[in-house]
Amino acid sequence: MIALVIETATAACSVALLDGDRVVASRHELVGRGHAERLVPMIGEVLDEAGMNRADLIQVDCGPGSFTGIRVGIAAARGLSLAWGVPVTGFSALALIAVTAREDVGVALTGGHGELFVQRFKHAPFAAVDELRSLRPETAAELVPDDLVLGSGAEALVVARGTGRVDAIFPNAADARLLPADYTALAPTPLYGRAPDAKIPQ
Repeated sequence: MIALVIETATAACSVALLDGDRVVASRHELVGRGHAERLVPMIGEVLDEAGMNRADLIQVDCGPGSFTGIRVGIAAARGLSLAWGVPVTGFSALALIAVTAREDVGVALTGGHGELFVQRFKHAPFAAVDELRSLRPETAAELVPDDLVLGSGAEALVVARGTGRVDAIFPNAADARLLPADYTALAPTPLYGRAPDAKIPQ
């Protein structure tokens, strides 16, 4: 079973073809807000490299992260799922980052309005310790005690806390091979991590 993995939730854009825990082909670029322009060409590139015209299933990053990036990735995943007649499932950007660590970690991604998307994970066995939250850095600093903090918001959290190690890595689709199966079984719907700014008038 070959899985096409799509990751567009942050300033990075990445795709990978995975055969179990083997990376068949992958691309990873920092694109800022250029997901809509780069995603489909990158999918074409990995399929061409692998000599394939489709995958057997699709996995997509549901967030949290960039509202636009999340929507671009999920729309592409759903469209290909319909075109190819294959299933599509989702995973979390925070879990994708955390699974690359070899110790218990906190993950912090830059969110909106000066807040951070944060969640803690343990390493052995891999599992989330708490729920996804959107918090001010000073509040996150009180609730995330892990020495190592990963992600684009890690530096802001560690500075607010005054101690700790930072690795400001971006999620990479190829790392989805490391996720336990139950962490790639989310519904392919946006995981925004905070309420939308727009409110329906009462």
